[in-house]
Amino acid sequence: MLLLGSNTVKALLVFGTRPEAIKMAPVVKELERRAQTSSVSYSVCVTAQHRQMLDQVLTIFDIEPDSDLNLMTKSQSPVQVAAATLTELTKVMEAERPDWVVVQGDTTTVAAASLAAYYFGTKVAHVEAGLRTHDKWQPFPEEINRRIAGTVADVHFAPTPTARSNLLREGVAEESIVVTGNTSIDALRLITAMPSPSSVDELVGPTKSAVGRLIVVTAHRRENFGVPLENICSAIRVLSHEYPDVQIVYPVHMNPEVKVPVTRLLSGLRNVILTDPMDYASMVHLMNASYLILTDSGGIQEEAPGLGKPVIVLREVTERPEGVEAGVAKLVGTNAERILSEVRTLLDDESVYQKMARAVNPYGDGHAAERIVDELQKQGT
Repeated sequence: MLLLGSNTVKALLVFGTRPEAIKMAPVVKELERRAQTSSVSYSVCVTAQHRQMLDQVLTIFDIEPDSDLNLMTKSQSPVQVAAATLTELTKVMEAERPDWVVVQGDTTTVAAASLAAYYFGTKVAHVEAGLRTHDKWQPFPEEINRRIAGTVADVHFAPTPTARSNLLREGVAEESIVVTGNTSIDALRLITAMPSPSSVDELVGPTKSAVGRLIVVTAHRRENFGVPLENICSAIRVLSHEYPDVQIVYPVHMNPEVKVPVTRLLSGLRNVILTDPMDYASMVHLMNASYLILTDSGGIQEEAPGLGKPVIVLREVTERPEGVEAGVAKLVGTNAERILSEVRTLLDDESVYQKMARAVNPYGDGHAAERIVDELQKQGT
């Protein structure tokens, strides 16, 4: 058990990207729900590491930040984001004087905010703690970002027993770890209860009205730039020809390292639709309408099982082995033939498909935010 405290706890929740906002939103909403009875007072600071994509999530969940650092610049590097976050967040902390800084995940915002809190002498609570690939270059820079946060953190909110085990092996005190489930499942439940956006209905309508199936693709990670991404696109081209009844929708990241090759290799295919990046609600409803998902995303590896969708992971290593172990995900890398083999099996063998689709989701029950706020309430100053 964590140490109990009778004093009111003042928490500063810091996040800056869309994935962070998605996974912190349930915590913010739970704190908001308990505002009149909780011993935790809170404020929200966004760094806006990703401006537009962050704002979409804030709007969806109706979150109004108390502080907005507005740090995003064109072609920014992790070094620039980290330096600006350290400088500007310190000013917020001087004004707010929080007892706890709460961060989520593995972005540059997380690493820099954790360091800023440490330098300021403020305790750190790390949501989604303990994920590891044990390869500091995959994914870059996320693996090191989360290790920095893990070194600084005073309380580790591990999403799964595997994440807890990772922390224990690194020497983290057992009493400072709380297994909560992943807040991505909380967020998923909130969004799927909302109506599907009309733009998504227009995309999936032809698939529903025909005998076809929908495959959703996302691929944008730095380690897949270049040949790996071209291999992924080659596999998609072959699939589009082999399965003309299958509709493939690929929301394409705006980074030229992604958009240029994807557009060059996949434009003009009758059953492949390339779209701009989608807001979170649209993406959730698109995935919910899909037959299966191909992705190199971390969050989608958690979300797909929550929707009962098999997921092909387009990465060489993953910090989310629970999905692979549970049979809801397959780690296939970026070799075109391997991707084709796995997707063909899922499209052609109903028994294999159903085994993946019906597997138990290892990432949570949708109540992670409640457990996190419960534990914050136990903290004294």
